[in-house]
Amino acid sequence: MRYGRAALLASGALGFIGIGLFLVSLAVPVRVWRTGELPTMPIPVEPGRPFSITPIRVWIDTDAACGQGRRTDPDDCLAIFLLAQQDGVEIVGVSTVFGNASLRDTDQTTRALMAAMEQDEHHAALVYRGSSEPLAEEASVGTASLRDAHAMLRSALEEGPLTLVALGPLTNIAIALEGRPRLQGNVTRLIAVMGRRKGHVFHPVEGATAHSFLGHGPVFRDFNFTKDEEAAVAVVAMGLPMTLVPYEAARDIKVGPADLDRMVERGGAAAWVAQRTRQWLAYWREDIGREGFYPFDLIAAAYVAQPSLLRCADVSVSVDNDTWVFGWLGFRGLFVVSSEEPASNPIVTGPATYCPGVAEELEGWLSKHLTEGTSPLWRQGRES
Repeated sequence: MRYGRAALLASGALGFIGIGLFLVSLAVPVRVWRTGELPTMPIPVEPGRPFSITPIRVWIDTDAACGQGRRTDPDDCLAIFLLAQQDGVEIVGVSTVFGNASLRDTDQTTRALMAAMEQDEHHAALVYRGSSEPLAEEASVGTASLRDAHAMLRSALEEGPLTLVALGPLTNIAIALEGRPRLQGNVTRLIAVMGRRKGHVFHPVEGATAHSFLGHGPVFRDFNFTKDEEAAVAVVAMGLPMTLVPYEAARDIKVGPADLDRMVERGGAAAWVAQRTRQWLAYWREDIGREGFYPFDLIAAAYVAQPSLLRCADVSVSVDNDTWVFGWLGFRGLFVVSSEEPASNPIVTGPATYCPGVAEELEGWLSKHLTEGTSPLWRQGRES
């Protein structure tokens, strides 16, 4: 009994020491994290190549939740708003999925955004309700419940080639395409916001001092992948022509207060999106310590409209065990694979185009399209 009590006290003391060391480690300044600034696997990139003739038939799969909370990113809404203005893009349908928020919230947000864009006479489209939970909770791809989004995506693919823009988890796409090789053949390109190089950590503070976590700020994960790893495994196994737009591509672009102010001035759907972006901007300013935020999904939308504005390479990717602290916790990642850093225990591998960089002119191009648009009628109204 005495020895048991001593062991318990010793383990408790070690626990307190461990917690203390963890807190001390947070106080140690970190000059830079492996988000692309430290040496990592080099990738020779070049301007993105066109992947379809215009007008591009596009299906958007989204977990839009702009305005739902202070830590809920608005990037989906910005991306959809950008695509709706492009004359070379035909949005044939929009499906909703859980992710940034519950399916109820993402579906309501997407429908409200489409209604706002329809009033502005942008390229709005019908919205279809999709999956509310990941594949693991649906039992499997083959036994998942078929929802409106899955049936309508299949119907759109039956009609001809289609570009899929996945701004959230890949659940809907996995369910709609599993076991349907003919429909898979009609996927012109799947553009997904996920993937990274081994060793990369998504840390937005990157050498500066944040207002949270004792100055370190938050460390993000590869959100769309981690929300449904099994769906990503299923889709990579299909071997679709796929482009991955990762976190590091967004690091060179910031959306700030001036951009949102000009969107509000523009009015209509632009103002609707801007107002629902304010909370996220405040989170980045108050908790992260930056005056602007990285617009992850917006970069993927830019790739659809102007592929040459991104810097890309053809690579192999794999779903493999994570290589950083999350790996110790049993998590996996979607990684770029090379001969120098091969997959250690891959679950699935496949080809992809990986776009880790952007052209210098992308930020100005995005700002113009968000704040001024492409509508001659709107510009004429501004000049009169």
